[in-house]
Amino acid sequence: MSAVKKVLMIYNGASLILRIIIGIVIGVVLALIVPQAEWISMLGNLFVGALKAIAPVLVAVLVAASLCQDNAKLDRRFGLVIFFYILSTYLAAVAAVTASFIFPQTITLTSEVAKTEIAAPGGLGDIVRGLLNSIIANPIEALSNGNYLGILFWAVIIGMALKHFASENTQELMRNLSDAVTQVVRWIINLAPFGILGLVFTAVSESGFDIFVTYGKLMLLLVCTMLTVAFVINPLIVALSLRRNPYPLVLRCIRESGLTAFFTRSSAANIPVNLNLCERLGLDRDMYSVSIPLGSTINMDGAAVTITIMALATAHTLGIEVSLPTAILLSFLSSLAACGSSGVTGGSLLLIPMACSLFGIPDTVSMQVVGVGFIIGVIQDSMETAINSSGDVLFTATAEYVHWKKQGKSLPTVLGGTTEVDC
Repeated sequence: MSAVKKVLMIYNGASLILRIIIGIVIGVVLALIVPQAEWISMLGNLFVGALKAIAPVLVAVLVAASLCQDNAKLDRRFGLVIFFYILSTYLAAVAAVTASFIFPQTITLTSEVAKTEIAAPGGLGDIVRGLLNSIIANPIEALSNGNYLGILFWAVIIGMALKHFASENTQELMRNLSDAVTQVVRWIINLAPFGILGLVFTAVSESGFDIFVTYGKLMLLLVCTMLTVAFVINPLIVALSLRRNPYPLVLRCIRESGLTAFFTRSSAANIPVNLNLCERLGLDRDMYSVSIPLGSTINMDGAAVTITIMALATAHTLGIEVSLPTAILLSFLSSLAACGSSGVTGGSLLLIPMACSLFGIPDTVSMQVVGVGFIIGVIQDSMETAINSSGDVLFTATAEYVHWKKQGKSLPTVLGGTTEVDC
């Protein structure tokens, strides 16, 4: 056996999580030793680029292929997933309001703070109109731009049409195409350790550790609130739904989805990772092929936390008194706005001015806060994406397992049942 084959066998035989951790360590070491070696960053750019490139195709093919089969349907599980998404996002906003009242933060505002040329939404009406326009976008443009609402809409329409007209050969072709694209995703995910290495190298070499000093308290509040959502609020929803200890499932979702999302900083790029994890959890492809890409758009716990805390920090900085009714309204507004935040890096930050407008804060001030957000984004956006993306799998799995319980089917061993799933 050649040396190359031996190396490949050792690499493929090791746990993916272990390989990713090794990649993280190597990335940090290289960033500290040779921070000028910019070519290492290409590994991260290529990995994220590959995930973003295949994700729209994967979603379109999986959804259309699933819905065109004779036994395909979206039942009550799908409605339950959407309920979980909306509930957790609202509770995340409530948690952020509570944290901001207990530990109020202020921001140093200057005219020099990171100016941005990106236009923020003018109000909730703009967000709703944007969502509706995204849904009916040209399907080719939706694929090329990574517009997942548009991709889902047209994939569902085409899949339902094929269900009425597709022959058995056509259905088999769609299944084969779906399996082929899924296999491509597995190949890309298998290279994640190299991609994570490059992403870590870029983050450490460009930002260093100075960021923790300047905005340490604000970042600490954001991170602690997001961790509260991930390890208290979301598990509570799962526990009440399944009457089981939720933490084995929660930890697996964070470990296998959140860790990758933390470094890619893109919910869209993490869709293939989540779909792969759902498959290994034994979930129904007909459901998760739709709920996962939809979750990358509307399940925005981390975004709700960011919008709320940054808006209240601005109010505290300006000495604005925030009443309880206003805080409740802010929670509702932030959760709705979070569902409309763009899937790009820092997308939630652009919704801060809309939340600030609730307190009468002008855009000239709130856009400075957006600039502060971009400065701390290397941590804030990474945590936000990890919480959002891991929650997509968590609530999809929870809805599926609730369905299993109603059918009398045993839950997976990770939840105290007897059904084996791929670990």
